[in-house]
Amino acid sequence: MSADGLLIENVISGSVAQELEIEPGDRLLMINGSVVRDIIDYNYLASDDELLFLIKKPDGELWEIEFDRPDEGLGISFPTPLPASCGNSCIFCFVHQLPRGLRKPLYVKDEDYRLSFLYGNYVTLSNILPEEIERIVDQRLSPLYISVHATDNALRERMLGRKGLVPILETMKTFADAGIFMHTQIVLCPGINDNAVLEKTVADLAEFYPLVDSLAIVPLGLTRHRKGLEVLEPVTCKYASDFIDKWLPEQHELEKRLGGGFLYLADEFFIKGEKEFPPLQDYGDLPQIENGVGMIPLFQEESAEVIASSEPLSLPLITVVTGHSPSRFIAGFIEKLSISTGLAINLVPVKNLFFGESVTVTGLLTGSDLLEGLKNLEPGSLLLIPDVMIKEGEGLFLDEMSIEDVSRELGCELNIFESSPHGFYEKLVEISERDLSLT
Repeated sequence: MSADGLLIENVISGSVAQELEIEPGDRLLMINGSVVRDIIDYNYLASDDELLFLIKKPDGELWEIEFDRPDEGLGISFPTPLPASCGNSCIFCFVHQLPRGLRKPLYVKDEDYRLSFLYGNYVTLSNILPEEIERIVDQRLSPLYISVHATDNALRERMLGRKGLVPILETMKTFADAGIFMHTQIVLCPGINDNAVLEKTVADLAEFYPLVDSLAIVPLGLTRHRKGLEVLEPVTCKYASDFIDKWLPEQHELEKRLGGGFLYLADEFFIKGEKEFPPLQDYGDLPQIENGVGMIPLFQEESAEVIASSEPLSLPLITVVTGHSPSRFIAGFIEKLSISTGLAINLVPVKNLFFGESVTVTGLLTGSDLLEGLKNLEPGSLLLIPDVMIKEGEGLFLDEMSIEDVSRELGCELNIFESSPHGFYEKLVEISERDLSLT
């Protein structure tokens, strides 16, 4: 947000904006007489059929541009809003468990309702102001993604490490009354917000259905760098198994009573508890897929599609990397794909030594983890790495090692693929066609 308007970052060549002589570096101050604070204001105000822009040029000159809203879009883009920082000290906060030496953005704790609306970031609403609540209602910023954790206010304050919070149910009622849809999550901490507390939280949120459209329960994550912080119990195999035995029937009962999907359990519970996953249709339209809910069932369905349509390929031995938690599911896919394509594919689950072996997801593996886990890899091997391990657009692992660094140390080329069965198979086809063209 800027007091001097909204910076125009890019103008598409041949667009209406270019015809109007709007240029990168210009600042959009007002639309139809209303101040433009951020991209949300732009989207809201620029929906009128007739538009009057007040533009400030880099030299300070002010332009008024009047035009009819084009059907194909104006052709301008803006920088991502700088997030409001989080003032919480959550007892389970993953950022507090990070070691030194990582990329600076990883240490940023955002708590910004705008990013919740724009990108699906979860917020606690702990720092939201009355005027921001009014803006959400007036501009109908829906859906929002809200971290609840507990509806008991005293416990919620303890979990967030912050006193004097407005009870979360009060704010959510305001949104529900205004027709604002919400997706919610609970980070489950054994012995703290489970059992009777969890039952109350789920029941309270279910009262808002369908305005509270979904609720995901996800287990806390603990790293080996958790020092000087409150001692928390991990989610063990037995805990996860018992949790599923209790809450999966509750999930089905809620769906029957409410008339639609509402409660969802994170994949990590089924992985840790060594339980069979529900069928994909039990996850509805996958409202919590970005929260790690339904990813494995979706992977299993896509795997079957890929195997059914795959064709023989010609490539040398392939090594593909994964984290430990999804490895048993990926292994079955790799075995069947090896048969259908005639390829020799070696799946290597890599231990996370950087964050600690209790962290088992693929996306948190680092370059140094790869160097250790693949130290016996033959130089020149065909190595495939899922893109969830790489910072988009930067080519860096979480520990700041670059793709080139790891490639040089291992003595082989790293091939990055989209993290899905389709993405993996398409990368194999791409490499096969590339090698064929070289010969």
